[in-house]
Amino acid sequence: MKAEYGAVVAVPSGQVVTLQDVVWNEPGPEGLVARFRFVAPGIAKIGGTVDLATAAADMHDLCSRYALPRLATTGPKPTQVIISMSDVAVEFGDAAPEATQFFEAYAIEGNTCIWEQY
Repeated sequence: MKAEYGAVVAVPSGQVVTLQDVVWNEPGPEGLVARFRFVAPGIAKIGGTVDLATAAADMHDLCSRYALPRLATTGPKPTQVIISMSDVAVEFGDAAPEATQFFEAYAIEGNTCIWEQY
């Protein structure tokens, strides 16, 4: 499966989430990392309706149902997936103190995303 940038991705909370981009095969402390970056306006500090606990559940779902099926076609399989949500699009690596951003990291064991403290 291929990542489709700008596509709306369904999550359990029902919030609107779109795929911004994917950063493939970045080195991490335990091996290769794939970063799936999403825009989720509902997490905004002002006017947002999605809290961190709800977003965390959505991020786990994004790892399991969205990211994992796409890893098999990327070449060397990453050992970790990082799912991020931002209320606005932010370029990878840029500081954006005005943006609300959440990040969760997952080890990949077989076909399972295992949450890791990030």
